[in-house]
Amino acid sequence: MFRILVLGFRISILFIPFYSPSSCPYPIIDFYPLSNIMKCMRLRYLPVIIFGLLFVSLPCVFSQDLSPREIVKHSDDLMRGDTQEGIYEMTITTPTWERTLRLYVKSKGRDKMFIRILSPSKEKGTTTLRIKSEMWNYLPQVERTIKIPPSMMLQPWMGSDFANDDLVKESSVVDDYEHTLTRQEKIDGQDIYVIVLMPKPKAGVVWNKRIMKIRKKDFIPVRDEFYGKDEKLVKVLNYSKIEKISDRTIPTHWEMVSEIKKGHRTIIEVDKKVVYNAPINDNAFNLQSLKSKS
Repeated sequence: MFRILVLGFRISILFIPFYSPSSCPYPIIDFYPLSNIMKCMRLRYLPVIIFGLLFVSLPCVFSQDLSPREIVKHSDDLMRGDTQEGIYEMTITTPTWERTLRLYVKSKGRDKMFIRILSPSKEKGTTTLRIKSEMWNYLPQVERTIKIPPSMMLQPWMGSDFANDDLVKESSVVDDYEHTLTRQEKIDGQDIYVIVLMPKPKAGVVWNKRIMKIRKKDFIPVRDEFYGKDEKLVKVLNYSKIEKISDRTIPTHWEMVSEIKKGHRTIIEVDKKVVYNAPINDNAFNLQSLKSKS
């Protein structure tokens, strides 16, 4: 808005050369006091100035008039990138035990995802691959590849609070849901979009409803609520620790908290060396890559 006002002032200055002293009702001496000039301009050129300001400001207004679907897509694109590759750390906590997995992750577009466990040694080499709507797990201890049926997309990945679908993103928050902007609110002084996602009739999604909270100024996700049958809240994903990673600014601390299992939570930390939008060969996403040690 400040830029618009400055531009409007510059537009108004253009009319000063056309100013005529004889037509001004205010007393003016030879050097034309600026205050009286501006008074005359307000009288003679006010409609033109107002039109100019409106003409300049309209594109800015309409550029912010995004649909709920577009808001969700901007946020999803921010977190995915065209490609991503790097190290993530997952810490799973329950009332009786805690363990940490070090993960190598790479993805390409919305159709390809690859996750390999680097440590601890017990799970080292366990790999998950998704290509479009198909998903496989490779278990190195038994040298076996298992295809995951759609009915198991809601099952926890490696005992975490992230379901298979959450982690490999088999369903799309953009294409598989109807989006409704219910309100805007403030969190930590930031303007937040609150968007309800309801599954489309024929979409193969695992959640009956989701509520996403997204920062207005930069589309950074803040909170994602997952609802099951009877719209019962099952778990909540909170995002924090916003940092610059590769070519973008994103939350690097993701905490999934179960609302139905007391004391269960999973935290994912994004390594600062994760790279977005670097080329990744399609051959990195095939069944042979599951068993590859590279």
